[in-house]
Amino acid sequence: FSFNEGLDKAVIKPAAQAYDAVLPSPVRTGVSNVFGNLGDPWIGVNNLLQGKLADALSDLMRFLFNSTFGIAGVLDIATEMGFAKHDEDFGQTLGRWGVGDGAYIVLPVFGPRTLRDAAMLPVDMSVDAVSSVGHIPTRNTLTGVRLLNTRANLLGVDKTLEEGTLDKYSYVRDFYLEQRRYKVFDGNPPRVYEDFSRVDGDSLPLGRAADELAAVAVKDLELLGVGDFALNARTDGQFN
Repeated sequence: FSFNEGLDKAVIKPAAQAYDAVLPSPVRTGVSNVFGNLGDPWIGVNNLLQGKLADALSDLMRFLFNSTFGIAGVLDIATEMGFAKHDEDFGQTLGRWGVGDGAYIVLPVFGPRTLRDAAMLPVDMSVDAVSSVGHIPTRNTLTGVRLLNTRANLLGVDKTLEEGTLDKYSYVRDFYLEQRRYKVFDGNPPRVYEDFSRVDGDSLPLGRAADELAAVAVKDLELLGVGDFALNARTDGQFN
Protein backbone atom coordinates (compact mmCIF):
# COMPACT_ATOMS: atom_id res chain seq x y z
CA PHE A 1 0.00 0.00 0.00
CA SER A 2 2.77 2.43 0.93
CA PHE A 3 4.64 1.57 -2.27
CA ASN A 4 1.59 2.35 -4.39
CA GLU A 5 0.97 5.59 -2.51
CA GLY A 6 4.58 6.66 -3.03
CA LEU A 7 4.52 5.73 -6.72
CA ASP A 8 1.31 7.66 -7.25
CA LYS A 9 2.59 10.74 -5.46
CA ALA A 10 5.97 10.78 -7.20
CA VAL A 11 5.09 9.70 -10.73
CA ILE A 12 1.52 8.80 -11.64
CA LYS A 13 -0.37 11.74 -10.18
CA PRO A 14 1.95 14.45 -11.60
CA ALA A 15 1.81 12.77 -15.01
CA ALA A 16 -1.98 12.57 -14.79
CA GLN A 17 -2.18 16.25 -13.87
CA ALA A 18 -0.14 17.12 -16.96
CA TYR A 19 -2.35 14.84 -19.07
CA ASP A 20 -5.44 16.52 -17.64
CA ALA A 21 -4.05 19.98 -18.39
CA VAL A 22 -3.24 19.16 -22.01
CA LEU A 23 -6.32 17.20 -23.06
CA PRO A 24 -9.83 18.69 -22.77
CA SER A 25 -12.57 16.75 -21.05
CA PRO A 26 -14.35 15.60 -24.27
CA VAL A 27 -11.13 14.02 -25.49
CA ARG A 28 -10.58 12.22 -22.19
CA THR A 29 -14.17 11.00 -22.32
CA GLY A 30 -13.55 9.64 -25.80
CA VAL A 31 -10.43 7.83 -24.59
CA SER A 32 -12.40 6.32 -21.68
CA ASN A 33 -15.11 5.22 -24.10
CA VAL A 34 -12.61 3.48 -26.38
CA PHE A 35 -11.07 1.45 -23.56
CA GLY A 36 -14.51 0.73 -22.13
CA ASN A 37 -15.69 -0.52 -25.51
CA LEU A 38 -12.72 -2.88 -25.76
CA GLY A 39 -13.70 -4.39 -22.42
CA ASP A 40 -17.37 -4.99 -23.25
CA PRO A 41 -16.91 -8.42 -24.95
CA TRP A 42 -15.23 -9.90 -21.85
CA ILE A 43 -17.87 -8.32 -19.65
CA GLY A 44 -20.46 -10.03 -21.82
CA VAL A 45 -18.72 -13.39 -21.45
CA ASN A 46 -18.76 -13.05 -17.67
CA ASN A 47 -22.43 -12.10 -17.68
CA LEU A 48 -23.08 -15.20 -19.79
CA LEU A 49 -21.12 -17.38 -17.36
CA GLN A 50 -23.20 -15.94 -14.52
CA GLY A 51 -26.41 -16.83 -16.33
CA LYS A 52 -27.40 -13.22 -17.02
CA LEU A 53 -28.36 -13.68 -20.64
CA ALA A 54 -30.09 -10.33 -21.10
CA ASP A 55 -27.05 -8.45 -19.78
CA ALA A 56 -24.73 -10.52 -21.97
CA LEU A 57 -26.81 -9.67 -25.04
CA SER A 58 -26.80 -6.01 -24.04
CA ASP A 59 -22.99 -6.08 -23.78
CA LEU A 60 -22.76 -7.58 -27.26
CA MET A 61 -25.07 -4.94 -28.71
CA ARG A 62 -23.06 -2.21 -26.96
CA PHE A 63 -19.87 -3.44 -28.57
CA LEU A 64 -21.42 -3.74 -32.03
CA PHE A 65 -23.08 -0.32 -32.04
CA ASN A 66 -20.21 1.57 -30.42
CA SER A 67 -17.58 -0.12 -32.61
CA THR A 68 -19.42 0.85 -35.78
CA PHE A 69 -21.66 3.89 -35.36
CA GLY A 70 -19.64 5.08 -32.36
CA ILE A 71 -16.44 5.36 -34.42
CA ALA A 72 -14.45 2.52 -32.84
CA GLY A 73 -15.96 3.26 -29.46
CA VAL A 74 -15.06 6.95 -29.23
CA LEU A 75 -18.76 7.78 -28.90
CA ASP A 76 -20.90 5.84 -26.44
CA ILE A 77 -24.09 5.84 -28.46
CA ALA A 78 -25.16 2.48 -27.02
CA THR A 79 -25.94 4.04 -23.65
CA GLU A 80 -28.20 6.57 -25.36
CA MET A 81 -29.91 3.65 -27.09
CA GLY A 82 -30.68 2.02 -23.75
CA PHE A 83 -27.87 -0.55 -23.57
CA ALA A 84 -26.47 0.03 -20.09
CA LYS A 85 -22.77 -0.28 -19.28
CA HIS A 86 -21.96 -3.19 -16.98
CA ASP A 87 -18.92 -4.05 -14.90
CA GLU A 88 -17.98 -7.72 -14.64
CA ASP A 89 -14.76 -9.70 -14.40
CA PHE A 90 -13.83 -13.31 -13.74
CA GLY A 91 -13.34 -12.66 -10.03
CA GLN A 92 -16.96 -11.55 -9.81
CA THR A 93 -18.02 -14.60 -11.79
CA LEU A 94 -16.29 -16.93 -9.33
CA GLY A 95 -17.87 -15.01 -6.46
CA ARG A 96 -21.25 -15.53 -8.10
CA TRP A 97 -20.48 -19.24 -8.30
CA GLY A 98 -19.85 -19.33 -4.57
CA VAL A 99 -16.06 -19.01 -4.37
CA GLY A 100 -15.13 -17.04 -1.25
CA ASP A 101 -13.18 -13.78 -1.23
CA GLY A 102 -10.13 -15.06 0.61
CA ALA A 103 -7.65 -12.73 2.25
CA TYR A 104 -7.42 -9.03 1.43
CA ILE A 105 -4.11 -8.12 -0.21
CA VAL A 106 -2.59 -5.10 -1.94
CA LEU A 107 -0.60 -5.78 -5.11
CA PRO A 108 2.13 -3.42 -6.33
CA VAL A 109 0.69 -1.11 -9.02
CA PHE A 110 -2.56 -3.14 -9.34
CA GLY A 111 -3.75 -2.12 -5.89
CA PRO A 112 -6.37 -3.78 -3.63
CA ARG A 113 -7.53 -7.31 -4.35
CA THR A 114 -9.06 -10.24 -2.57
CA LEU A 115 -7.09 -13.47 -2.89
CA ARG A 116 -9.78 -14.76 -5.26
CA ASP A 117 -9.56 -11.70 -7.49
CA ALA A 118 -5.75 -11.69 -7.44
CA ALA A 119 -5.67 -15.33 -8.53
CA MET A 120 -7.98 -14.53 -11.43
CA LEU A 121 -6.07 -11.42 -12.52
CA PRO A 122 -4.01 -13.40 -15.09
CA VAL A 123 -7.26 -14.65 -16.63
CA ASP A 124 -8.64 -11.12 -17.01
CA MET A 125 -5.32 -9.87 -18.38
CA SER A 126 -5.06 -12.72 -20.89
CA VAL A 127 -8.25 -11.56 -22.61
CA ASP A 128 -7.62 -7.83 -22.17
CA ALA A 129 -7.49 -6.22 -25.62
CA VAL A 130 -4.62 -3.90 -24.72
CA SER A 131 -2.53 -6.63 -23.07
CA SER A 132 -3.07 -8.80 -26.14
CA VAL A 133 -1.44 -6.32 -28.54
CA GLY A 134 1.60 -8.06 -30.01
CA HIS A 135 3.65 -4.96 -30.82
CA ILE A 136 5.34 -4.17 -27.51
CA PRO A 137 5.84 -0.38 -27.99
CA THR A 138 2.18 0.00 -28.99
CA ARG A 139 1.02 -2.13 -26.07
CA ASN A 140 3.11 -0.12 -23.61
CA THR A 141 1.82 3.16 -25.03
CA LEU A 142 -1.80 2.07 -24.78
CA THR A 143 -1.26 0.80 -21.24
CA GLY A 144 0.28 4.13 -20.24
CA VAL A 145 -2.52 6.15 -21.83
CA ARG A 146 -5.15 4.04 -20.11
CA LEU A 147 -3.45 4.47 -16.74
CA LEU A 148 -3.05 8.24 -17.14
CA ASN A 149 -6.61 8.65 -18.35
CA THR A 150 -7.93 6.69 -15.38
CA ARG A 151 -5.87 8.69 -12.90
CA ALA A 152 -6.77 12.01 -14.53
CA ASN A 153 -10.47 11.23 -14.21
CA LEU A 154 -9.95 10.67 -10.48
CA LEU A 155 -7.98 13.78 -9.60
CA GLY A 156 -11.06 15.34 -8.03
CA VAL A 157 -11.47 12.39 -5.67
CA ASP A 158 -8.13 12.86 -3.91
CA LYS A 159 -9.42 15.53 -1.57
CA THR A 160 -12.42 13.39 -0.62
CA LEU A 161 -10.16 10.44 0.27
CA GLU A 162 -7.71 12.58 2.21
CA GLU A 163 -10.34 14.44 4.21
CA GLY A 164 -12.78 11.55 4.61
CA THR A 165 -10.68 9.43 6.93
CA LEU A 166 -7.74 9.42 9.32
CA ASP A 167 -6.79 5.88 8.29
CA LYS A 168 -6.64 5.76 4.50
CA TYR A 169 -5.55 2.12 4.37
CA SER A 170 -8.55 0.92 6.38
CA TYR A 171 -10.88 3.20 4.42
CA VAL A 172 -9.71 1.83 1.06
CA ARG A 173 -9.77 -1.77 2.34
CA ASP A 174 -13.29 -1.54 3.76
CA PHE A 175 -14.64 0.25 0.72
CA TYR A 176 -13.04 -2.19 -1.69
CA LEU A 177 -14.40 -5.25 0.12
CA GLU A 178 -17.91 -3.78 0.40
CA GLN A 179 -17.85 -2.66 -3.22
CA ARG A 180 -16.75 -6.05 -4.51
CA ARG A 181 -19.43 -7.80 -2.47
CA TYR A 182 -21.99 -5.31 -3.74
CA LYS A 183 -20.98 -5.96 -7.36
CA VAL A 184 -20.77 -9.75 -7.08
CA PHE A 185 -24.42 -9.80 -6.01
CA ASP A 186 -25.52 -7.01 -8.38
CA GLY A 187 -26.43 -4.60 -5.61
CA ASN A 188 -28.29 -7.15 -3.49
CA PRO A 189 -25.72 -8.85 -1.24
CA PRO A 190 -27.03 -11.46 1.20
CA ARG A 191 -27.18 -10.55 4.86
CA VAL A 192 -24.08 -11.43 6.82
CA TYR A 193 -25.65 -11.37 10.28
CA GLU A 194 -28.94 -12.63 11.58
CA ASP A 195 -28.69 -11.02 15.03
CA PHE A 196 -31.50 -8.72 16.09
CA SER A 197 -31.18 -5.58 18.13
CA ARG A 198 -33.06 -2.44 19.03
CA VAL A 199 -32.42 0.52 16.76
CA ASP A 200 -34.16 3.71 17.87
CA GLY A 201 -36.79 1.64 19.63
CA ASP A 202 -37.49 -0.58 16.63
CA SER A 203 -36.40 -4.15 16.12
CA LEU A 204 -34.17 -4.45 13.05
CA PRO A 205 -31.76 -7.14 11.81
CA LEU A 206 -28.25 -5.78 12.25
CA GLY A 207 -27.14 -7.53 9.07
CA ARG A 208 -29.87 -5.86 7.06
CA ALA A 209 -29.01 -2.47 8.48
CA ALA A 210 -25.32 -3.00 7.70
CA ASP A 211 -26.06 -4.06 4.14
CA GLU A 212 -28.35 -1.11 3.52
CA LEU A 213 -25.77 1.33 4.88
CA ALA A 214 -23.05 -0.29 2.78
CA ALA A 215 -25.18 -0.03 -0.35
CA VAL A 216 -25.79 3.66 0.28
CA ALA A 217 -22.07 4.25 0.89
CA VAL A 218 -21.09 2.48 -2.33
CA LYS A 219 -23.60 4.45 -4.38
CA ASP A 220 -22.46 7.75 -2.85
CA LEU A 221 -18.80 7.02 -3.57
CA GLU A 222 -19.57 5.84 -7.10
CA LEU A 223 -21.22 9.20 -7.74
CA LEU A 224 -17.91 10.78 -6.73
CA GLY A 225 -16.09 8.54 -9.15
CA VAL A 226 -14.48 6.20 -6.66
CA GLY A 227 -14.86 2.70 -8.01
CA ASP A 228 -13.14 -0.53 -8.65
CA PHE A 229 -11.03 0.89 -11.45
CA ALA A 230 -10.19 3.92 -9.38
CA LEU A 231 -8.53 1.63 -6.88
CA ASN A 232 -7.05 -0.78 -9.42
CA ALA A 233 -5.80 1.61 -12.13
CA ARG A 234 -8.19 0.35 -14.79
CA THR A 235 -10.63 2.21 -17.00
CA ASP A 236 -13.88 0.91 -18.38
CA GLY A 237 -15.99 4.07 -18.47
CA GLN A 238 -19.13 4.65 -16.42
CA PHE A 239 -21.07 1.85 -14.81
CA ASN A 240 -24.55 1.18 -13.60
